[in-house]
Amino acid sequence: MSTFNELPVHILLNHFVVVLAPLTAILAVLCALWPAARRRLIWLVLLLAVVTLVITPVTANAGEWLADHVNDTSSPALTTHEKLGGTLIYIVAALAATVLLLAAVHFRQTRGRTVKFALQSLVGVLVVIAALATLVQIYRIGDSGARAVWGDRGIARPGPPRSEFQLYSF
Repeated sequence: MSTFNELPVHILLNHFVVVLAPLTAILAVLCALWPAARRRLIWLVLLLAVVTLVITPVTANAGEWLADHVNDTSSPALTTHEKLGGTLIYIVAALAATVLLLAAVHFRQTRGRTVKFALQSLVGVLVVIAALATLVQIYRIGDSGARAVWGDRGIARPGPPRSEFQLYSF
């Protein structure tokens, strides 16, 4: 995986992950805590979780290709971004697994079977934990990626990307 329309594929794919992972996490919490939302959204949330689970390693692989083609691969910020990005698949997998459990609980309930409150509560807590972990890790990865490209320059001090990490110099 390399470029698409002269842009690194990682730059394009990460937008899917940055949108889908938090959206899935927020909707999963909503479904875990609000039964009316679960009745309407659980299958959509499960689909989003699976799509996110598929697109995450593709994005990470594209990121590895990009890291091999940047000018400064010894950047601590880039190293941090790579390490954090490599962990996201496990967190997204946990989110998908807990959403699947929540969907199973929902399926049993809609078929008229009872599900013990303790089991419902445990699944709900696991969904919330996985969702929070997803949200935190997406923030950390995005922040480290932005620092790898822009360094310590903030909005108050705009400027071009640091010269030692030129994204588009292959």
